[in-house]
Amino acid sequence: MSRARLPLPEPSSAMPPASLLLSWYDRNRRAMPWRAKPGEAADPYRVWLSEIMLQQTNVATVIPYFERFVRRFPDVQALADAPIDSVLVAWAGLGYYARARNLHACARAVAAAGGFPATVEALLTLPGIGTYTATAIAAIAFGVPGVPVDGNVERVTARLFAITGPLPAARPALRLAAADLGRDPDAAARPSDFAQALFDLGATLCTPRVPACALCPWLGHCNAQRLGIAAELPRRAEKKPLPVRFGACFWLTDNIGNVLLRRRPAQGLLGGMTELPGTEWRTAPWSPEEMLAGAPIAADWRGAGEVRHVFTHFALRLTVFSANVDRFDAAGSAHPVAALDQAALPTVMRKCVALATAQRPALPPSVQDSILRLPFAGEKS
Repeated sequence: MSRARLPLPEPSSAMPPASLLLSWYDRNRRAMPWRAKPGEAADPYRVWLSEIMLQQTNVATVIPYFERFVRRFPDVQALADAPIDSVLVAWAGLGYYARARNLHACARAVAAAGGFPATVEALLTLPGIGTYTATAIAAIAFGVPGVPVDGNVERVTARLFAITGPLPAARPALRLAAADLGRDPDAAARPSDFAQALFDLGATLCTPRVPACALCPWLGHCNAQRLGIAAELPRRAEKKPLPVRFGACFWLTDNIGNVLLRRRPAQGLLGGMTELPGTEWRTAPWSPEEMLAGAPIAADWRGAGEVRHVFTHFALRLTVFSANVDRFDAAGSAHPVAALDQAALPTVMRKCVALATAQRPALPPSVQDSILRLPFAGEKS
């Protein structure tokens, strides 16, 4: 006996009621170290810091960084008073290092002004704050009506309204649709909760690959689910292959426990961060002779292997060499190996350190342990 097929629900002609989402959020809201508890006022400093950290970085990676960061810099004045080197060290491993430099500049501007401004327009004048971040801070910290559109909100909106155009071209339509959601009187009355409810819906139910549609508070209002295409949205334009760059870097230690490091230029990729000395990064592969010609000193260099890392606009292949000498003469560049966790090493350099030290088992166990504990975030630039 064949089973009769149930008819598909008709799409709602009205906007999905914000009240349904808010009721779901009141029962299922995620606990976050930067999120105010029900009935408490949000801390603008924590909201701002979390939003900057969450740009291009997932929640699971951000939480331990956030907790360490606020222990070190508990408020915006403490961050403003700190030297930039301390901020870069605390940020090391999170990637997108322009964020850390802008964070410090923004903290100084906010401290000088006596606090965070409460409007989108004023927030947009601060370093490192764009439209999304300004809207998120205004809504979450100050209760200004508005819908900040991150990847989660893009996904929810694309599915609700079955917007099938590929990203990034579809983003203007998605922003308009999200703004319409925020005009619901219940959403406008609780803008902080409504914004965070959208984030949580996208992160926990309306997930990228296997959305839990049966549990969604807006199930009867989702056109993509009705059409059977929810898991396909949002669509994305085909990405072009990333160009590849090549280089070499050098792990050089001495017998008194130092490693040779250097600082990158303040501006540009990984600006102001610390790195192992090495060659430039170019589009043509290097010969072994060319790479060793770029070594900081003549030594018994041994190849440790290759590190591969992906930045936003290119992929990098770094050949890592290691050597040990009695002592190197490098005033201002010697750093204790045992204190590498206090150096502002970006993730790509941490990978190189891990590879180089794997070939040097004579390092003290405490040093090896500190290297292994260096956090690797999923940075791209």
